[in-house]
Amino acid sequence: MFEDAIGKKSNKVRNTVERGAVRKFADSIGDAHPLFVDEAAGKASRYGQNIAPPTFPRVFDYGDVDGLDLPNKGLIHGEQIYHYERPLLVGEDIHCWTEVNNYKEKAGKSGTMGILTLEGKGEDDDGTLVFRAEQVVIITEAVRKGMEA
Repeated sequence: MFEDAIGKKSNKVRNTVERGAVRKFADSIGDAHPLFVDEAAGKASRYGQNIAPPTFPRVFDYGDVDGLDLPNKGLIHGEQIYHYERPLLVGEDIHCWTEVNNYKEKAGKSGTMGILTLEGKGEDDDGTLVFRAEQVVIITEAVRKGMEA
């Protein structure tokens, strides 16, 4: 279904690591570590300011890849791995984009599944890579049939 999308990238989208969003995210994952939410702790840290939790890039906008029209429901989040060069700093802008790395189909108990591998990247204003996020999305037979209709 998505073989033609392999190698395609979205345009870069600017995202800001906002203090309020970091606080809400930390609360929602049950990890209100002082480095994430306490300004005094952030200033006293080796970073000199607060940082975002490691999975925070999940909330970023990575733009749209032309031809990659996934449904809003029914997908299975198979895997997500983050690789960091340094932490995300509260207040900084991060420019994010995504690339389709692979697509393959595999027979499963409920029919053919599509396995889509994406890689999101984020860089700072200087163009230095801050993180990469590898993601696997599983498209079930039921979702595939709905997309073909």
